[in-house]
Amino acid sequence: MPAPVRAGITVRREWSEMEAQGRLELRGVSKQFRVAGTVLPVLREIDLAVAAGEFVAIVGASGCGKSTLLRLIAGLDLNHGGDIVCDGARVDGPSLERGIVFQEPRLFPWLTVKENVALGLLNASVDARAKRRAIAEHIALVGLTGFEDAYPHQLSGGMAQRAAIARGLVARPGLLLLDEPFGALDALTRARLQTELQQIWARERITMLLVTHDVEEAVQLGDRVIVFAQRPGRIAHIVAVDVPHPRVRTDERLLRLRAEVLTLLEGTATRPEPGAVANERTTARDRGSDALHGSGAATDGRDAPHHRLPCALDAAQSLDRLVGAG
Repeated sequence: MPAPVRAGITVRREWSEMEAQGRLELRGVSKQFRVAGTVLPVLREIDLAVAAGEFVAIVGASGCGKSTLLRLIAGLDLNHGGDIVCDGARVDGPSLERGIVFQEPRLFPWLTVKENVALGLLNASVDARAKRRAIAEHIALVGLTGFEDAYPHQLSGGMAQRAAIARGLVARPGLLLLDEPFGALDALTRARLQTELQQIWARERITMLLVTHDVEEAVQLGDRVIVFAQRPGRIAHIVAVDVPHPRVRTDERLLRLRAEVLTLLEGTATRPEPGAVANERTTARDRGSDALHGSGAATDGRDAPHHRLPCALDAAQSLDRLVGAG
């Protein structure tokens, strides 16, 4: 199938072209709000490098600034300290090169699925034929073929979120930002969409940055898990998930990493703000670590509390059976 054209280049980029797409660097990113005359620091000195094609998950307590950080990366808020650089260019506003998917689908109720997906190409220089082809490709990619003319009220919650993901992907962004996209869904639908997102990422190799409260989701999907401390939001730990894709929830390596991340996350609730962030755990597959600075290190998983594993294993096996039955 010939590739649709966008502004003189193909919308469906080959892997060789995409390797340089979606590189993200955060350099000393800080953010504060002024409330009733009082300055409230929200983010402090965030340093992070994300390689092209990497899947990075961010976990942290409510109010630690995770979603605020995504808004800054998307270019929706330019009032911040430090630098946000995507593919070598400083972020100075929204761009088709950075897609975003929110917790709610946020579909326009008076538009059909294909019309909602088409909004992702609203500001793209794409001819009508190429636009139709790109829309059809991405509706098929998320498994909604046959529902192109359905309206949001005719879709289940999971189907609506699939449409939102297609809208986020249709412009072929180098970087896709995911702000708790499955948080409002039931457990079974969430597990199925996590599997589908993992398959989309493996096929498309778009850089993905996921914000979530779900530690299991973060470990299941991410190449690295960033653990945020709060007030102000800052990187406390970075844990590499050195498990190949596709992943199975019952993999004991994932269960141990889940327990480790939970322990680290619990520690951020009571730990005072440190003078420096923790270093990334070193593994052979770590990418983008040159931009990470600080002191201290996350544990290597050997000292994680294993008393959680039998219960977690039972839950993961049950969920895998249900997802497979679907």
